[in-house]
Amino acid sequence: MSLIVMKFGGSSVGTTERMQRVARRIADNKEAGHKVVVVVSAMGDTTDDLIDQANQLNDSPPTREMDMLLSTGEQISVALLSMAIHKLGHSAKSFTGWQAGFRTEAVHGKARITDIQPDRLFKALEDGNAVIVAGFQGMTDEGEITTLGRGGSDTTAVALAAAINADVCEIFTDVDGIYSTDPRIVTCARKLSEISYDEMLELANLGAAVLHPRAVEYAKNYNVRLVVRSSFTQNEGTSVKGEAVMEQGIVVRGIAYDKNVARISILGVEDTPGVLATVFGALASQGIDVDIIVQSGVQDGKADFSFTVGLGDKDRATKVVEGIRSKVPFRELETEDNLVKVSIVGAGMVSNPGVAAKMFEAISSLGVSIKLVSTSEIRLSCIIAAENVHDVVRALHTAYGLDTTEQAFVGGPQDRR
Repeated sequence: MSLIVMKFGGSSVGTTERMQRVARRIADNKEAGHKVVVVVSAMGDTTDDLIDQANQLNDSPPTREMDMLLSTGEQISVALLSMAIHKLGHSAKSFTGWQAGFRTEAVHGKARITDIQPDRLFKALEDGNAVIVAGFQGMTDEGEITTLGRGGSDTTAVALAAAINADVCEIFTDVDGIYSTDPRIVTCARKLSEISYDEMLELANLGAAVLHPRAVEYAKNYNVRLVVRSSFTQNEGTSVKGEAVMEQGIVVRGIAYDKNVARISILGVEDTPGVLATVFGALASQGIDVDIIVQSGVQDGKADFSFTVGLGDKDRATKVVEGIRSKVPFRELETEDNLVKVSIVGAGMVSNPGVAAKMFEAISSLGVSIKLVSTSEIRLSCIIAAENVHDVVRALHTAYGLDTTEQAFVGGPQDRR
């Protein structure tokens, strides 16, 4: 007998028919003698619909009230799923995040989990129930409802698996595992049988939407056995683990892209100590995350440097830089959006020369300019014009020998929570 955590995203429970299919999976595990804890997202587009309704009433709604509103989506899902399981002749009990013992910091919209007290869940399991938990939500010590942000249900599931010492945490989504790239762009993408925590964390941070980065961090920190698989098929999924076996001849494991990119360039800055500290200290004080930073050569005592931020932070970042012009004089400030960060990831990159050259060659062969470059031991990222992203991803996928003859499985709209 195993203790299994199963997480189902919004597309997996988007209709009553899909809800019944999920209930059948849970019942099958129960009939096989397993104890089952299930984490569920809101159905389909429920969250987006609630956000639209809120914005119709108030274009800047209070974050507390948004958490109060958005947490209702998951509450609907857990109750309906529990009913569906009962219909199949099995007992089930649903819990909100706070009933399940999730405590969070007092930050609305993107709270972090501080503690999990799963006593009620253990009792429900001992009584023979399938336990159904609302993802994405928790409660502060003061009794305020909070939500964990996009991808929060993944985090709920992995954190819960760690807290109850589950044998495995299965993330069910609309694709049947982790692919070498987005199978909606490259239909011959390679499904990976396994991938390391570090590689998956890089891919998740770089735009791969199958798993949320915070969930991967939890899995790595607590050594949670994590499997990503499809809710629409019985196919074997992808295991995310500490060390993954590398396929012969495959150095790059995955290719990701991120459209949430803007570039800011500060031109003609005095080349004096403390300039970068002043600029990026000011940005950090406003909660603006900076990604790639590149400084060009010095000429006549002046330097140029560029950095990237999230697209939604571009205007705020520009105002911050303009606001410190008296401290850091510069000749000109330029901004650019409509950009994409394309990245290759692989643990084998560190010991294989020529990986970067192959990426640059593949991109240049399409006549595409590279605007910025960033590297780590297992990752190489290039900023390019957004209009070229699909062609570039396909070219890189072929260049690194990742194409297969099999058609990738995509089961439905992509889960976002």
